[in-house]
Amino acid sequence: MAKDERVQVSWPTIGFESRPWTSGGDVVASRRALRAARGDYRAAVPPMIARVPVILSPDALAAADDASRELTRFDGEAGLVTAPFASILLRTESASSSEVENLTSSAKQVALAEIGESRSGNARLVLANVRAMKAALILSDRIDESAIIEMHEALLSDSAPHIIGRWRDEQVWIGGGSVSPHSATFVPPHHDRVQELMTDLVGFAERADVPVLALAAITHAQFETIHPFPDGNGRTGRALLQAMLRSGGVTRNATVPVSAGLLHDLDGYFRSLDAYRAGNPDAIVMAVAEAAFAAINNGRRLVADIRSASERWNGVVVARSDSSVHKLKEYLIGQPVVNVKTVAAALAVSEIAAAGSITRLEETGILTRTSGDARNRLWQATEILDALDAFAARARRARA
Repeated sequence: MAKDERVQVSWPTIGFESRPWTSGGDVVASRRALRAARGDYRAAVPPMIARVPVILSPDALAAADDASRELTRFDGEAGLVTAPFASILLRTESASSSEVENLTSSAKQVALAEIGESRSGNARLVLANVRAMKAALILSDRIDESAIIEMHEALLSDSAPHIIGRWRDEQVWIGGGSVSPHSATFVPPHHDRVQELMTDLVGFAERADVPVLALAAITHAQFETIHPFPDGNGRTGRALLQAMLRSGGVTRNATVPVSAGLLHDLDGYFRSLDAYRAGNPDAIVMAVAEAAFAAINNGRRLVADIRSASERWNGVVVARSDSSVHKLKEYLIGQPVVNVKTVAAALAVSEIAAAGSITRLEETGILTRTSGDARNRLWQATEILDALDAFAARARRARA
């Protein structure tokens, strides 16, 4: 038997079962669609994996080891740049994870949403994903069922509060339209199986006999297969991936934007999930490892751009070392769109002092007034916004 066949046989494949389907009486669709929605449908039956031996190919193990080492190295580099840089990486990971779900927003709109000034619905959803990522990192010391539900709550508490706080109690499906699951691309397990599967998933995530990145990748793939929530599974699943990297000690200082790496090859990412369900865990481990390499390369360019801007700012600003102007420069790296109120609150100074610091940086060209009336003017650090948008553009270019 060939080596790759032996690896595939070692991991259980998903099964399927027939389930009866009853369409709601208020469904509006064509006669053809309604006819297609009659009768039983097939839902996935994922295997229990908590105690299944994890046997990966030498190539997958080597890729996971190399990626883990590079993630830890980059995490250390990011920790030395500047304190607000961690928030930049968190935001880029959240934006990239949202973009996997076709939720796109510019860096400026996300920064505006952070201070309650954006009218973009997508920007507010990205900001919700930032909250989910933060929750994931906070909860990384206890990855259990309640922690996963809390990550999901942080993501959807504003936009879909009616579905948070519990596992789903309805059938969901991917692709094939909204009428029924009969023509779906993939139908996750029936909701009466979700509780048992999630208990098993948490048991798998706690294992110490699997390399951290491989453990995180397989947990992510199983989570996406279970699809335990009515919505937000992709973003919650990638937050869970970050939590496991933090829990396993691969990262400590920053959220390496692995989702930006996944954007390099979305089709490959989705194929790796299909391969995992067919019994090949190598595929998702390799996909996450390659995403990590891509994210690090892109992230290092972002670090260089931010560092270049920061050095230029230091060369044009002359002020006492304890001046709030210097504090504002550092704050702008993590929050590149500001108004007087947000600066005053962030720096713990009066609004008069905040306005004075803003004026100093506006005079040097670091800040540019963008919009807002006389009572609520807005300023932006264009160099930081450009660096963030360039990061996102590189991820998209690689995918095209």
